[in-house]
Amino acid sequence: MSAAPLKILVVDDEPPIRKLLRMGLSTQGYEILEAPTGKASLDLLARNPDLIILDLGLPDIEGLELLRMIRARNEGVPIVVLSSRGDEVGKVQALDLGADDYITKPFGVEELLARITATLRRTRPAAESPVGSPTVITVGDVVIDLEAQLVTRGGAAVHLTPTEFHLLRELALNRGRLLSHATLLRRVWGVGYETETEYIRVYIGRLRSKLEGPECPSLITTEPRAGYRLVAD
Repeated sequence: MSAAPLKILVVDDEPPIRKLLRMGLSTQGYEILEAPTGKASLDLLARNPDLIILDLGLPDIEGLELLRMIRARNEGVPIVVLSSRGDEVGKVQALDLGADDYITKPFGVEELLARITATLRRTRPAAESPVGSPTVITVGDVVIDLEAQLVTRGGAAVHLTPTEFHLLRELALNRGRLLSHATLLRRVWGVGYETETEYIRVYIGRLRSKLEGPECPSLITTEPRAGYRLVAD
C-alpha cells in the first residue's frame, strides 16, 4: 500500500497565489489545504498538515501574531513564511517566533519547491550517526541521546524542534571542534543556505535559552566571525 501524500497548508489571501501554489505543489504529489484567512488556517490545523506555507500579509490577523498562535498550538509542524519584507529584522522576527524558513516575494515556484524539500528533510528524523560515534553525549548537566532524539537538562526533558535538534546533533558529534557558519548551515539547512547567517544566529540563541542558564557555564561558545563549538568538557 502506498503512503498517503504529505499535506501542505497554504495560507494566503490572494486567490492567484493559492492557485499557482496549488498547481505547482500538486504536480509534486502533495495534498493541498487552502486557507484565505488566519482564522481559517487555525481551523485547518486539526487536519494535521505536514508543512505550512504562511503569507504574513493576511487581512484578519497580523502575520507574526498568527505565526506565534500556530506555533503555540503545534510546536512541530514546519512553517515556511512568505513575506514582502526582505530586510534582516523581519526575517529574524519570523525565525525567532518559530518559522523554519523565510522566502521573500516575489519568488519562483522552483525556489519554493526546493525550500519545501529542504525543510521537510531536516524536520524528519535525523540520519543515523556515523559508525563509531557515541549515541549519548553528556555536557555538564545536559544529556543528548542521539539515537532516541531526546535531550535532558538536570534530568528534565528539554523540548527541541527538529531543526534545533539537528543543529545540536552536529555540534555534539563534533564536540570541541569549531564549525563555521557555512558548514553548519549546509549540514543542517542544506546546500544553498550557506549565506543565511540569520538562521544560525537565531537557532543558536534558541538552543542557548533552552540548555544554558545564568548559573551554568556556556555550553555553546562563539568564535566571532568564525563559527560555534560545543564545549569539550
